[in-house]
Amino acid sequence: MLLLAAAFLVAFVLLLYMVSPLISPKPLALPGAHVVVTGGSSGIGKCIAIECYKQGAFITLVARNEDKLLQAKKEIEMHSINDKQVVLCISVDVSQDYNQVENVIKQAQEKLGPVDMLVNCAGMAVSGKFEDLEVSTFERLMSINYLGSVYPSRAVITTMKERRVGRIVFVSSQAGQLGLFGFTAYSASKFAIRGLAEALQMEVKPYNVYITVAYPPDTDTPGFAEENRTKVVTMGLFRTIALFYLGSFDSIVRRCMMQREKSENADKTA
Repeated sequence: MLLLAAAFLVAFVLLLYMVSPLISPKPLALPGAHVVVTGGSSGIGKCIAIECYKQGAFITLVARNEDKLLQAKKEIEMHSINDKQVVLCISVDVSQDYNQVENVIKQAQEKLGPVDMLVNCAGMAVSGKFEDLEVSTFERLMSINYLGSVYPSRAVITTMKERRVGRIVFVSSQAGQLGLFGFTAYSASKFAIRGLAEALQMEVKPYNVYITVAYPPDTDTPGFAEENRTKVVTMGLFRTIALFYLGSFDSIVRRCMMQREKSENADKTA
């Protein structure tokens, strides 16, 4: 009975693998596409903007610091592939006022056309033990990391559904997959993004709008440098333990795979 169930599971996985190219969305053509990147003045957001610009996209950078935005604009423009490309900068806090975010998205669409892809990179991290963090820190991280992704996504989703095309990317974190010591406020805000993305994908998939969630590890960015200022001394140890915890799952999968292969080989020789 167990062998039959395992065989059925393997067959199902193989079937999904074979049909996935047929049901997966086509890659978004970036040449001429309008890509909005929040948190685009530095770090991961700026790097994504550069890569999209290299492929011919039109970019709208959204961030709070106007000076950093202008500096990022100059860096991105160095990678243009044609003289028609544009980098638009908009200074706004995407986590504070939805109406304001909606208005700046409308401005961007009036200048560069409908948004084809939104990349939600705006965010921050603060670490510390649960009882040592101020309650306001939990509120601030949920506002910036969660609502700072909800507001821009809400502002573009209607047009994407009407056009039957669109991509929304949420940048979560490894701390959005596994709760880590010292990141009670940060992990919660990143887990919230995962729940939002999974539920939203169910709603918009029939409209050819697709959601992606990225779970980057520690990355050398200005935000990561700021995070390091608040880390407790032993946090690295606990994060290492968490990695071993995750690794144990890989070990379980490998053992199950080896046992299945032994069983299959035994059946063949029987």
